[in-house]
Amino acid sequence: MRVKVTLACTECKQRNYNTVKNKKNTADRIEINKYCKFCKKHTLHKETK
Repeated sequence: MRVKVTLACTECKQRNYNTVKNKKNTADRIEINKYCKFCKKHTLHKETK
């Protein structure tokens, strides 16, 4: 069961990325280091609702 999720930057709170995840394998929220074009650096991005 794959669901769409949105990733938001933890520093500027902008919603930058959309991705999919498998809820069966990853029940908790995703945290990934990705590039934020608003901060102009790599920051931690967390899954939002």
